[in-house]
Amino acid sequence: MKKKLLLLAAAMVLVLGALALTGCGGSDEESASEDASWTYVQDKGELVVGLDDTFAPMGFRDEDNNLVGFDIDLATAVCEELGVKVKFQPINWDSKDMELQSKNIDCVWNGMSIDEERMEKMTLSNKYLNNRIVIMALKKDVKVEKAEDLANYNIATQVDSSALKMLQNNEAYESYKDKITEYKTYDQAIMDMQAGRMDCIVVDQVLGEYKNSKLEEKMNVCDFDFGDDFYAIGFRKGEEALAAKVNDAIKATIDSGEAEEISNKWFGKNIMIFEPLEEK
Repeated sequence: MKKKLLLLAAAMVLVLGALALTGCGGSDEESASEDASWTYVQDKGELVVGLDDTFAPMGFRDEDNNLVGFDIDLATAVCEELGVKVKFQPINWDSKDMELQSKNIDCVWNGMSIDEERMEKMTLSNKYLNNRIVIMALKKDVKVEKAEDLANYNIATQVDSSALKMLQNNEAYESYKDKITEYKTYDQAIMDMQAGRMDCIVVDQVLGEYKNSKLEEKMNVCDFDFGDDFYAIGFRKGEEALAAKVNDAIKATIDSGEAEEISNKWFGKNIMIFEPLEEK
């Protein structure tokens, strides 16, 4: 009888041990797959926004060195909606992926264009603004009616920009690739064009138009452009919870009319959109 009881007890211990191990394994799996991105931001009480602080009118420095711009105002309104503070963190634009992964920032929010590479590396918000990639020149004799015409000119653009990627992805790229010079900022590119070292810049329309409004000698917009260029906010890959919260808050600012007011302030018209990303 004692032997039977001992065997029964031993069997129960084995069963309970197996159940405990199964339970622990499930818990670890659940924990690993849980998206705590919104909780992380909520617990900190702030959303750290990474930006290139030379990208007018999205996010840039005014004469008093204050951060201003469309995305600055929109991010501030969104964070008020979320109930957290916003902290703007200037970064090197070509290091934005590393800044995200190191958790130095929580998102990239500064006129960031949607492309396949970013869709693979990041979780993106809905499209919130439509832009175009255009060609602008100071000299009136710079004529670009098709991409192949760029082979006749010295071309300036920003490093790791959507404009550069559109230049590279165009079927005529081989004809003009040796004419491209990459700059850290568009301000530097425009200065070199003013000095006569560059003939044209390939640039986001929103930035080009804003810069043009500040120049004494105005740039001309060439006939050819590289097409639509939608903006989105970039989060660490898999951080769907945070992206969803920000999407909801953007929608709330659109519904309240606040987003339209911000757009009118910076562009003189409402160019806000709110569209889901296309499946790739």
